[in-house]
Amino acid sequence: MNDHTDATDESDSDTGGNGLRLPGRADVTSAIGRLVWRRRNARDQRVAGEASARNAVKLEPGAEPGPPLADATTTEDHDDHADTRFVPDPQAAAFFDVDNTLIQGASIILLARGLAKHKFFTAQDVASMAWSQVKFRVSGKENADDVAAGRDKALSFVKGHTVAELTALSEEVVDTSMLDRVWPGTRSLVQMHLDAGQQVWLVTATPVMLARVIASRLGLSGALGTVAEEEDGVYTGRLVGDILHGPGKAHAISNLAEAEGFDLSKCYAYSDSFNDMPMLTMVGNPVAINPDGRLRKYASENGWDIKDFRTVRKAAKQAVPGVLAVGGLAGARAAVKSSYGARTIGQIRRMF
Repeated sequence: MNDHTDATDESDSDTGGNGLRLPGRADVTSAIGRLVWRRRNARDQRVAGEASARNAVKLEPGAEPGPPLADATTTEDHDDHADTRFVPDPQAAAFFDVDNTLIQGASIILLARGLAKHKFFTAQDVASMAWSQVKFRVSGKENADDVAAGRDKALSFVKGHTVAELTALSEEVVDTSMLDRVWPGTRSLVQMHLDAGQQVWLVTATPVMLARVIASRLGLSGALGTVAEEEDGVYTGRLVGDILHGPGKAHAISNLAEAEGFDLSKCYAYSDSFNDMPMLTMVGNPVAINPDGRLRKYASENGWDIKDFRTVRKAAKQAVPGVLAVGGLAGARAAVKSSYGARTIGQIRRMF
């Protein structure tokens, strides 16, 4: 009887006597850790956004030829935009995400393939990046560990290389691997903004050197991207702030808008990912392009324009086979053997 009473008293003390568990030391420590991480991440994203805006270079119109498909929009593309009209207004601008919004696939993977050809790193490293992209596309959520690992690995590879060297490699990758992957429907939208006299900017987690080349080739106004620190024209292996994503993109756009005199209520933002909500919700005209599940749901519920340029043929062509080609069969077999890999491959097959 006494034993039972003692146990009850001890249980009551843990739960506050009302069945509710009181937070312990581990809970408080964990909560403080999350708060510190969020504050540090918010600071890093603010710094990344400000650095991206500072490093934004406004390109001269017509400085580079457009891609082969620039004037090859189809009747279907025009039908998709039949009700779309853009009014000339110097206070209006359009901001486009890159991966899966402007181009099919992940630009950083295409860059990694190009760098691997020049022995910056191995096919196994590319496979690891590709697998992270597969998990992101299936889940719709960025994994903090994957992002950090990818960032640290990429920085270690570019450390000590010159800006001129990496820019030349970026030009090679864009010209040989990216321009033919631009979604014609998105390219048509870009051109409509340009024809209306509006500025068009890329806003991407992609390294700014690569983003600038893409913008230049497409005849855009400029690019906001992740800024790697450099000294005397050589990369140090550190970032200014962090990878530009989420809130960082919003900070970059806000700073650019102030410098260029844009009225954000008149501006447009285009993205495929729910992670770009800070960018999408800060403008007056958000548009979901090829959206993931969460973004499609939110856009539908809030009356946003939704444009999907994917087809079963194109999606199937670039899904699992694309990852196998990038990462190599060995990495792919290892991925499929894992329980997560089997579930992921199954989900991709069902998606297409």
